[in-house]
Amino acid sequence: MAAAAAAPASSEKEVLPPSLTSSSEPPPLFDGTTRLYVAYHCPYAQRAWIARNYKGLQDKIKIVAIDLADRPAWYKEKVYPENKVPSLEHNNQVKGESLDLVKYIDTNFEGPALLPDDSEKQQFAEELLAYTDAFNKASYSSIVAKGDVSDEAVAALDKIEAALSKFNDGPFFLGQFSLVDIAYVPFIERFQIFFSGIKNYDITKGRPNLQKFIEEVNKIHAYTETKQDPRLPEDVTKDEPTTTCDGDRELVQYIVDKD
Repeated sequence: MAAAAAAPASSEKEVLPPSLTSSSEPPPLFDGTTRLYVAYHCPYAQRAWIARNYKGLQDKIKIVAIDLADRPAWYKEKVYPENKVPSLEHNNQVKGESLDLVKYIDTNFEGPALLPDDSEKQQFAEELLAYTDAFNKASYSSIVAKGDVSDEAVAALDKIEAALSKFNDGPFFLGQFSLVDIAYVPFIERFQIFFSGIKNYDITKGRPNLQKFIEEVNKIHAYTETKQDPRLPEDVTKDEPTTTCDGDRELVQYIVDKD
């Protein structure tokens, strides 16, 4: 797979459809249209959405937004029995799990590659993708816990800082922008806001690689198009965060199962 070229930037912001609710009719399912089902505030769905944008597939993969607080029954019954987002309707099949979808979109659609040919970078990519759940859990657990930022969260952030220094041919995890950055950035953007707002903790302090990563990723239109107004967290500390997004390993479960 060739190294990723820069995705062309669009001068116009994509007009996004409204979120569908329990009273909304379904789209004409399995009519040959490729659809990416998302929730706009869901970091897991954001992964697949960024991949779709970066590869320039806005005209080939239609966004369908689901209101997770009032989701339509037909989504579970007719589209995705797991009843989570993201999911992708393609070739009369529906696939889920955000990291799987990023890889699927990269492999099955045209556009800039999201993984370089370099075998060392590919191996490191798999290691980092395998670490995403542990990173998210350590960070969210610290956010919802009382007291200072936990040693576990600090260690997780330090691990990210170190990972960003492995390759020197760019500011991203594999040097150039890749599916690894797509996997992490929806969560890093939220952690930066949450740690600052709840813990008065700057995740970039003493972490210049992470600071540079955040600066540079915010120059990538495919990512910034997916950013939503941050939701600061009364719902992060609720025992029943009904509007919190579903994912591959639900963030809700991390919160509800907290010590």
